[in-house]
Amino acid sequence: MIKVNEYFEGKVKSLGFESEGTRFTAGVILAGEYTFDTGQEEHLTITVGRLEIQLPGKKWKTMKDGETVVIPPSSKFNLKVAQPVSYVCRYA
Repeated sequence: MIKVNEYFEGKVKSLGFESEGTRFTAGVILAGEYTFDTGQEEHLTITVGRLEIQLPGKKWKTMKDGETVVIPPSSKFNLKVAQPVSYVCRYA
């Protein structure tokens, strides 16, 4: 089954699915600044574009096509997006 997710008044949208017991989402983030909450560990990979990410207790870091970051469980992280970005997220 495919799950449709929408956040921040439609500026972030994703499709979620499960494969072999692992959950994934694939989505697009429009320009803006966002704060997300995590429930479990996330492996965020940028597929097209670039963004800035700030993980808990860390400095801002630029991510671009093909780069992955691990986001700790039960935390908040910030994103700054100048141009639309696509991503895939795997939940551990």
